[in-house]
Amino acid sequence: MKNQTSPKQVFNLSSLDWTVTGFTPTAWTGKSMELGFPLESELPAVPATVPGSVQGALRTAGLLPDWFAGLNSRACEWVEHREWMFSAKLPDDWFSAGRRCVLNCGGLDGNGVVVFNKKQVGEFNNAFIPYQFDLTAHVQPTGNLLHIIFFVPPRWLGQIGYTSQMKEWKPRFNYTWDWIPRLVQIGPWEPVTLAVTAAAEITSFRCRSDWDVAQQTGQLWLKGTATGPVRLTLRDGNATLTTADLSPAEFAAGVEWRGLAVAPWWPNGAGERKLYSVTCELLGEVGNCLDRQARTVGFKNVTWQPCTNAPAGADPWICVINGQPVFLQGIDWTPIRPTFADLTRADYEKLIELYRNLGCNIFRVWGGAFLEKDWFYDLCDEHGLLVWQEFPLSSAGHENWPHEDAPSMQTLVQIAESYIVRRQHHAALLMWCGGNELQGDMDGRKFGTGIPVTLAHPLMQRWQALVEREDPGRRFVPTSSSGPRFMASERDFGKGLHWDVHGPWKGPGATPADWAKYWNGDDALFRSETGAPGASAADLIRHYDGGLPVIPATMDNPLWRRYSWWLEWDDFIKEKGQAPATLEEYVEWSQARQATALALAVRACKARFPGIGGIILWMGHDAFPCAANTSIVDFWGRPKPAARAVGAIFKNC
Repeated sequence: MKNQTSPKQVFNLSSLDWTVTGFTPTAWTGKSMELGFPLESELPAVPATVPGSVQGALRTAGLLPDWFAGLNSRACEWVEHREWMFSAKLPDDWFSAGRRCVLNCGGLDGNGVVVFNKKQVGEFNNAFIPYQFDLTAHVQPTGNLLHIIFFVPPRWLGQIGYTSQMKEWKPRFNYTWDWIPRLVQIGPWEPVTLAVTAAAEITSFRCRSDWDVAQQTGQLWLKGTATGPVRLTLRDGNATLTTADLSPAEFAAGVEWRGLAVAPWWPNGAGERKLYSVTCELLGEVGNCLDRQARTVGFKNVTWQPCTNAPAGADPWICVINGQPVFLQGIDWTPIRPTFADLTRADYEKLIELYRNLGCNIFRVWGGAFLEKDWFYDLCDEHGLLVWQEFPLSSAGHENWPHEDAPSMQTLVQIAESYIVRRQHHAALLMWCGGNELQGDMDGRKFGTGIPVTLAHPLMQRWQALVEREDPGRRFVPTSSSGPRFMASERDFGKGLHWDVHGPWKGPGATPADWAKYWNGDDALFRSETGAPGASAADLIRHYDGGLPVIPATMDNPLWRRYSWWLEWDDFIKEKGQAPATLEEYVEWSQARQATALALAVRACKARFPGIGGIILWMGHDAFPCAANTSIVDFWGRPKPAARAVGAIFKNC
């Protein structure tokens, strides 16, 4: 089929005047049976943004309190028991007769339907994948109305439950974790666009890169699908490095470029983060561009080598970048805010720059959340932060075993493939992981804790095969920690059982001397999650106290009760012989204790390199103004003393 001469147009719907309206469930669908007239909404329409959350719109309209203050988050839970309609009128001049019109939704947090000009054009039920809806058959000459309706979200997906039984595909952290109360986001969390085309378009464009250490040159693989011939171009700024014109069949088969005269990409602290652009242009009959997609790439080579004196058969945990062994040091990345749909690139840039300046070179993107936004990856590319990306599975306390039923595994493979397709081109991407703390007990049963899931699990087998096929050369591990033991016990040091481990999350013992003894005997090959609790600053706690007493920091105080795992009031009393007189006294002690614990851990691990491959701290930043947590950066984005302590070791040891 010949290309059309009219180029594809893409309109970003964020520019429209959106509203969101609240209904009791199903009331938006029809008329009252008794009276025969249309049912009214329970809440009138209020201005909204897309991307954006229902909660954010309601708070801006004065219909929700500040959920970060005191116990106000509980006063927001009613939002989950309504259905919400995002509505906008699309401009008439966006549409042209005879052209295909496709609505592209990058991420819809929840489940629901899309209605266009009173016709249901599709449904959605998975927050982790993008959706497309063809509007063509329902376009009107004027007055085109779009509605995105979100149904009541799942009742419970939180920290405590049964992993294999959680079959609603929505971020779990919003339902409470030990570092955040319940605030279940609803809304479009990624951009919504309208693509208008006469038939000519690029329907997919993928690329992956490598660095030839021996030849000191770059390698690039490109492929995709398009309705006509395409031109692929690699550029360094405005300078063209190489280009090729391909037929649709050649593009679908893929092209490989070797011997590219490019510079390598290095992680933070190891060298320059050189980036290049790759464009794919769909060529019209007269050589004009009908459609265009672009990617930013960097060239790095990654291999994994055994740690020094590792047990026979142990997984390799020394990360070698461009021929140079690199100690991996960084933080476990969790969402910045519960309503992540409302975040901006600037919100991400502030934090990522902070971690870069602390000397971090890796983020582990935790499996209880979502595929982080493209601009998160862009910023990691720019600042040299490697990304260990987990698929959206996590432990659940009562049972931590991954799904084995066929429908769930099929959906999870679909989600993982979508993750790969959307993010594999990024220079920062280091590896894929099946999820957080997926495990069974020490006797091999599918409940309890102690033994991480392995590649023998049927879902992990399917994911491993997927990664090998769709992103060859990239590492996949079934879970974090990947074992063979979940945690490193001091009594088992020297037995070869601790390869990749999690914990401890408090000082291993009562005193710094006990902690030092543990770390001096450590034999782990990698620590993908290690932490210690520390209180937030006193001014932050007072700012968000909601009128509750700020001390004592005990279970009897509702301000602190929700962070019960991280309370150390009694430890203060044991050490000092009396209770703290003020909040400031307790905070100073708590933050110093956290700094000491984490500095001991990080210093000991770095001193053992290459006997250990790295350490990642749980966790980076607070998504909620926690009175106490294992974060090293508080809710306002300020480093705690622990961050400064480990940062000095990251940069200078």
